[in-house]
Amino acid sequence: MRPETLLLRRSDVEGLLSLKQCINAMEEVFRLQGQGKVPVPGILGVKGTNGGLHVKAGLLPHDKNYIVAKLNTNFPNNRARSDLPTIQGLIVICDADNGFPLAVFDSIDITIKRTAAASAVAAKYLARKDSCVATICGCGGQGRAQLRALHLILPLTKIYAFDVDERATMNLRNELSPELNIDIEPVRDAASAIQKSDVCITCTTANDFFVGKDDVRPGTFIAAVGADDMHKQEIEPALIASAKVVADSLEQSCAIGDTHHAVAQGLMQKSDVYAELSEIIAGHKPGRTSDDEIIVFDSTGVAIEDAVASAVVYEKGRAGGIGSYFDFAA
Repeated sequence: MRPETLLLRRSDVEGLLSLKQCINAMEEVFRLQGQGKVPVPGILGVKGTNGGLHVKAGLLPHDKNYIVAKLNTNFPNNRARSDLPTIQGLIVICDADNGFPLAVFDSIDITIKRTAAASAVAAKYLARKDSCVATICGCGGQGRAQLRALHLILPLTKIYAFDVDERATMNLRNELSPELNIDIEPVRDAASAIQKSDVCITCTTANDFFVGKDDVRPGTFIAAVGADDMHKQEIEPALIASAKVVADSLEQSCAIGDTHHAVAQGLMQKSDVYAELSEIIAGHKPGRTSDDEIIVFDSTGVAIEDAVASAVVYEKGRAGGIGSYFDFAA
């Protein structure tokens, strides 16, 4: 019988991947990368008039043996122009032995959860263990996922929520405060909230930094998530240059992340980045070494995150009889 390709809807993907599973998968794949057991992933970008497309591809070796590619489009004005999401995309999983397309499914839930899970893993190794106060900057779907994931790692008791859209902060509070049983306070001044926080998560679309060097107290852990393109920026370059910087990918962080801006301004060099997260998880370098360190995790999003999360979804979907099958070669 000729093989067929598994097709999954977004709702299928959401049900098949929990944040806890995603966090465990992220930690393990970063450990494998740090041990040299995961090949360097690839990335390709194409820009059009109103937006662009990027492709991130990675290989999961050994027991998985999958080639996984994520194709995401990013069109910032989509809501106003077309009533469509800013980011849309697909995951394609292929058999690494023969190239057969094993599965195709929506990428959005994968992108949201793997990004939040990476921040949570970074917090496990880089935040102070007693961190209980956090500021979330950006209160959309990614902000919600970030808080849910962080809540699984740290003993949070207080959250400050900041967004340029005040309705978004209120909606986040009303939804997540009872769900997480945590006091969530909407704020209009991000700086004052960050000054009172142990952890700061930035997941916005900002093109100019809004987290300054003077806003951060000693011992703070920052997960800088929003800068995933050269023009995006959330963290003051002087803060990046003075902090211990841990990257998900050294090359990407210095090309498109917040670290890129500090390097471009001559405030630091690529060699000043302390480590990649994989090096720390694999035990090659220590993570936090003092309670006073300010540590920035520059998260630009790497293909191995998409690949390992997608593998979980595919295997659970196949085993559980979820989705439908299609013969593209018919």
